[in-house]
Amino acid sequence: MLVQKQLILTESKLFLREPAAVFFATVLPATLLLVLGGSIPGFRDADPSMGGERVIDTQLPGMMVLLSVVTLALSTLPSALVAYREKGVLRRMSTTPVRPSALLVAQIMINAVVAVLSTALTLLLGHIVLGVPIPRQLAAFTGVFLLGSVAMFAIGLWLAAVAPNSRVVQGAGAAVMFPLLFLGGMWLPRELMPSALRVVSDITPTGAFGQALRDTMAGHAPALSHLAILLGWTLVAGFAATRMFRWA
Repeated sequence: MLVQKQLILTESKLFLREPAAVFFATVLPATLLLVLGGSIPGFRDADPSMGGERVIDTQLPGMMVLLSVVTLALSTLPSALVAYREKGVLRRMSTTPVRPSALLVAQIMINAVVAVLSTALTLLLGHIVLGVPIPRQLAAFTGVFLLGSVAMFAIGLWLAAVAPNSRVVQGAGAAVMFPLLFLGGMWLPRELMPSALRVVSDITPTGAFGQALRDTMAGHAPALSHLAILLGWTLVAGFAATRMFRWA
């Protein structure tokens, strides 16, 4: 236990030494929320196409939370793990009392904590500066956030399992991340998507995650179908990552 704590502390310091990772995972989502929400007047008006909701109440903060989690899960986490494997760190750790799995646990915990802090920062600043309501279904929002984060991190571990080197994992992460963000409603709200595209969005982890976040922020219960989709992705990606992950 002491070794695990020390490893988490060391990895945390290394994470903080990467300004790009800190910026894109924590600063960028909150900054985008404040800039877009404060500079585009239409975002503060009720939108009939979104059921009378304001964009800054659910759509924009929900997408910023999604952006933070997806960035950590599909870029930061797999890049770090593949770099350690590529440099032989995981192989050398297997010959010491510290098992390579301890490093894996440390990386997951650090990225999970950063996701929580980024979400809290985004929602708090949005509430103070723009009057964005705190999620009306806070308990349900928390549950959706946890389930969605687990699903996305499972996909990130799967990506780390199959990527042969750092260059491939960075390119593959971007190739997976941006289409998933689009299908999650990042650039085109799901209400404005053609019906066929919305069906595709519904079965993606980001589509289900993003909509469930918005539902709970608006005070509605998340759809059971979206929770089932997130659980399914967690099980499939988690199983695949477990079977395919290479330590060397």
